[in-house]
Amino acid sequence: MNDFLNPALLPPETTFFAIWLLGVSLGLTACTATCLPFMGTWILGRGGSQLVALRDTGLFVSGRIVAYSLLGGIAGGAGAWLSHALRSGIGNAVIGLASITAGVWLWQTGKSHAPCHAARSSTPPFLLGFALSLTPCAPLASLLAVCAAAGSIALGAEHGVVFGLGAALTPLLILLPLINLFGKHLRDNRMWMLRWIRWGAAAVLIILGVRRLLLL
Repeated sequence: MNDFLNPALLPPETTFFAIWLLGVSLGLTACTATCLPFMGTWILGRGGSQLVALRDTGLFVSGRIVAYSLLGGIAGGAGAWLSHALRSGIGNAVIGLASITAGVWLWQTGKSHAPCHAARSSTPPFLLGFALSLTPCAPLASLLAVCAAAGSIALGAEHGVVFGLGAALTPLLILLPLINLFGKHLRDNRMWMLRWIRWGAAAVLIILGVRRLLLL
């Protein structure tokens, strides 16, 4: 598996299936460890129904697919430049800002089902999914190498979508609804806890975001 993830060993004619498997290798391993602290905290603090948790999980996954599509397209047009840019720390900056944005949203929300927040509530999970896709790792480096070798923005974007669909197969699809169910049990007959759980989750997200910014 380590040889497969080595960008230097991936030929330009790498098949879509191989790229999908590369995404799966990320979704089943590093993705869970990297994303769970952010999305798990968001889901717990959100305090919504299981349907809301599933929707937020879907938005998170959609954000990742969109990000990988854009990254693949940029790599296809700009070559190896993007890999160097991500290693420079720009990913940590975007992740930090996305996490702080999600924390501020939770902090400002007074009620779990406030109508005025319904539309804006879609932004934080999508933004977190997009931002966390910028974390430098071996599978992403391999994807960018293939896209750069393709030398085509359109083909690079296609590679990114296929990779993202593979990365979408993550244990988070199960873990996040379970975390929401755990939060629901905590709140049952104790609705006064909702505000404290939400504020606590907001504080954690803001701290995680600041910590990422400090890594620059």
